[in-house]
Amino acid sequence: MKKDIENRSDIEKLVNRFYEQVIADPTIGYLFNEVARVNWEKHLPVMYAFWENTLFFTGGYSGNPMAMHQQLHRMAALKQEHFQQWNRLFLSSVDELFSGEKAELAKQRALSISTVMQLKILHPGQLTDLT
Repeated sequence: MKKDIENRSDIEKLVNRFYEQVIADPTIGYLFNEVARVNWEKHLPVMYAFWENTLFFTGGYSGNPMAMHQQLHRMAALKQEHFQQWNRLFLSSVDELFSGEKAELAKQRALSISTVMQLKILHPGQLTDLT
C-alpha cells in the first residue's frame, strides 16, 4: 500500500517525478524547455516550497504563480489542452507515488489552481478578479 504525503521529502519526490514527465512530454514539455527555458536548479526548490506551503501551510513560499503563467502565455499562447495535460501529469504523479488524505488534497488543490489559471489566462475579463 502506498503511503500518504507526509513531509518535505515526499513533496520533493512528487515534484521531481512530475517534472520528469513534464520535461519529456510532447504537449507541454516545449513550454518549459524551449519557451520559458526553465532553470531547473532554481525552479524545483521554488516548487517544493510552493507545494509544501499548499499542503502543510508552512509559509515557506512567496511568489506570484499567476503572473509567471500570464508572462508565459504572452511568450507562447497557452491553450486548454496544455492545462489538461498538466493536470493529467500531476494527478498521475500523485497516484503513482502516494495515497491518502494529503495526496487527495494535492490533487484537489492542483485542479483548483489550474481552473483559476485557465479562467484568468484564457478568459480574461469574463469574471471578476479571483485573487
